[in-house]
Amino acid sequence: MKRMHRVIQGLSRLSICAAVLVTGLAFAQSAALKIGYVDAEAVLLQAPQTQAALRALQDEFAPRQRDLLAMQSALQEKQVTYERDAEVMGQDERSSLEREIRDGTRDLQREDQEFQEDLNLRRNELLQEAQRTVSVQIESFATAKGFDLILQNVVYSSEAANVTADLISHLNANVISSGAN
Repeated sequence: MKRMHRVIQGLSRLSICAAVLVTGLAFAQSAALKIGYVDAEAVLLQAPQTQAALRALQDEFAPRQRDLLAMQSALQEKQVTYERDAEVMGQDERSSLEREIRDGTRDLQREDQEFQEDLNLRRNELLQEAQRTVSVQIESFATAKGFDLILQNVVYSSEAANVTADLISHLNANVISSGAN
């Protein structure tokens, strides 16, 4: 008899849990969450903030790049001169030109390596700043459009949940409106 009583109690507890679960699911469905998905890579590639950062980077490093190209051109001219005139040059003149080419090559490689390191460091700084700005804009977009949740880097999303194009439009509009002020 006691055993039967325990079974009945267990079943009643189970039915109460099931009722609570069903009620919770019904409530969750009635208060549907608005969820969106953003392709973070596409946003960063197309965001006007990123484009502005890359233009600033190009402007900042263009003079150094021109100097490197000039160094490379001068070195190539010396190499052509050496190859063309090596046989008619005196030993001292040929040795001097060989040393200039060797030293110039080493200097060019060092300058190019420093340039690449500085460029990469500055690019990372500017892109991180652009990412922070875009993240703030994503929050602004989500709030303005009434989203409960915006996801990035998902395994699967339907096109209906993909709000990347809308977000990029929002970013462009904010750049235009902030540029007008």
